Amino acid sequence: MATREDPVPEPKKAAPPPEAPVLEPEKAVPPPEALAAEPEKEAPPPETKAAEHAPPPDYLVVADVVLRVVLFAAAVTSVVVMVTSNQTELVTLPLPPFLRVPRPAKFSHSPAFIYFVVALSVAGLYSIITAAVSFLALLKSGRPAKLLAHFVIFDVLILGIVASATGAAGGVAYIGLKGNSHVGWNKVCNVYDKFCQQIGASVAISLVASIVLVLLVILSAYSLSKKIPQ
Repeated sequence: MATREDPVPEPKKAAPPPEAPVLEPEKAVPPPEALAAEPEKEAPPPETKAAEHAPPPDYLVVADVVLRVVLFAAAVTSVVVMVTSNQTELVTLPLPPFLRVPRPAKFSHSPAFIYFVVALSVAGLYSIITAAVSFLALLKSGRPAKLLAHFVIFDVLILGIVASATGAAGGVAYIGLKGNSHVGWNKVCNVYDKFCQQIGASVAISLVASIVLVLLVILSAYSLSKKIPQ
């Protein structure tokens, strides 16, 4: 009797291994040390900030300094021209034997001219001192109202002194140039021509100094008015 052979079972196919999930590469995060190592923007130096916020120069103070320097130059020039106005000429004596003798002409022979020299010297000294004060105020924030008030007072005082000296010297110079027939004062500029020319030039320069002082009074008063709160 024939035996039936059992069928041989087919080997099972191995299942494919599961596919590994594809991982996306993570973004690299820089370490905190790298973040801290980034260079910071440099702050501008304090000098630059101070220069940017520096106040503009006060042009009234600049004009004040310039006018006071001009006043100093005019006063010194006027004094030098007056002091050096010496001249000696031969003058005929009005009495017999009518000799011709040398006679000098100096500014010290007239009290008006002496007063003129003193007044212009004081104005020159005052102008150089106040010019230095104004220049220091220009370097700082500005001139306070109290300083401006003092400037107005003393500028008016020096203006009165210089104007009176100019008028006194000019009156004497006019007598020397034209004379006065009503009181018998003879003119002398036809003899002392150089002396009279220097006297006239000195008086003219002092007139310029007086005009500068008028401008200074107006400028100081205007600067003081700007300090008054509206």
